[in-house]
Amino acid sequence: MGGTNPYIESAEFALPTKPYTITFKVPGQGDVPVSVEPEKIPYGRTGQPGSILDVALAHDIGLDHACGGVCACSTCHVIVREGLDACNEATEDEEDQLEQARGLTIHSRLGCQAVPDGSRDLVVEVPEWNVNLVREADH
Repeated sequence: MGGTNPYIESAEFALPTKPYTITFKVPGQGDVPVSVEPEKIPYGRTGQPGSILDVALAHDIGLDHACGGVCACSTCHVIVREGLDACNEATEDEEDQLEQARGLTIHSRLGCQAVPDGSRDLVVEVPEWNVNLVREADH
């Protein structure tokens, strides 16, 4: 799945111009550092280009995303422990979806909407209930 949601405000973001690292804290896997290469963005077609979800899926981080990354659910909820200021601002539509997320914190974002600008490295926690243990085969 993937695409856009015509019923929401488009998020504004700046793509990175230099490499940076996202360290994913994944239950059962520990810390998984991922190097983000700006010239490869978008990695896939799920979530905003260069979003935390886009990067996670490209590096086999099992972050759930029931709506296909179009800001229509809260299953890609993550907690940005470090580097939140390097991400775009959340839209009102994202904040509305986040209200439905379990374990909401002031550092919570939807992985499909949070796009780091590459100005600093990030540490992103994937809550235990958001780990997708099933992976579909590539088509």
